[in-house]
Amino acid sequence: MLSPLEQLIQLLAKLPGLGPRSARRSVLHLLKRREVLMQPLIDAMQNAAEQVKPCGTCGNLSDSDPCPICRDPARQNGVLCVVEDVADIWALERSHAFRGRYHVLGGTLSALEGIRPEDLRIDALITRLNQGDLTEVILALNATVEGQTTAHYVAERLAATGVTITRLAHGLPVGGELDYLDDGTLIAAFQSRRKTG
Repeated sequence: MLSPLEQLIQLLAKLPGLGPRSARRSVLHLLKRREVLMQPLIDAMQNAAEQVKPCGTCGNLSDSDPCPICRDPARQNGVLCVVEDVADIWALERSHAFRGRYHVLGGTLSALEGIRPEDLRIDALITRLNQGDLTEVILALNATVEGQTTAHYVAERLAATGVTITRLAHGLPVGGELDYLDDGTLIAAFQSRRKTG
C-alpha cells in the first residue's frame, strides 16, 4: 500500500505536463506551504468537484446552468462555434476572436478509441439548430486527422439544415490543437474561415 505522500505524487504525475519529477517538486512545495497553499487548494478542488458541471446548453464547464457565455445578451445569437473540448472555448475566449455562441462536442470521432457519433454531442447540436435562428455554424475543430474527420462528418449531418457551415482556415497547422495556438493565429484563422463543401 502506498503512503499518503507517494499516493499524492502518483496522482499529480497523471496531470498533463507533470511527470514524476515535477510532481515530487509540486508536492514538496505544497507540503512546505500547507496553510497558505495546500489547504486553499484542497478547498478549491472540493468546491469545483461539487459545483462545476457541464452547461446544459453548450457543454461548457461552469458553476451555473446555463453558463455565463450562454446567458450573455451581448453575444451573437446567429453564429455557433463548434469545438471539440472546453479547453478550445478557453483558447478562443482568450483571443477575443469570436463573440457568438459555442457548442462542445465532447471529443472527436476515433475508430482506434471506439468513439462513435453517438458518443459525441452531435444530436444536441442538431437540436440546437432546429430550435434557433442560426445563420452560420463554424467548425473550429483541431487540425488533426480525428478533428478533420469529425468536421467532415458534422458538416454532412448539418448540410440539410440550410445553415451556412464554415471551417477555420489559414494559420492552423496540420496536427495543431487550438489550446496551444497563439492569439494572432486564432484571429487569422477566424477571419479566413471558408464555407465547406
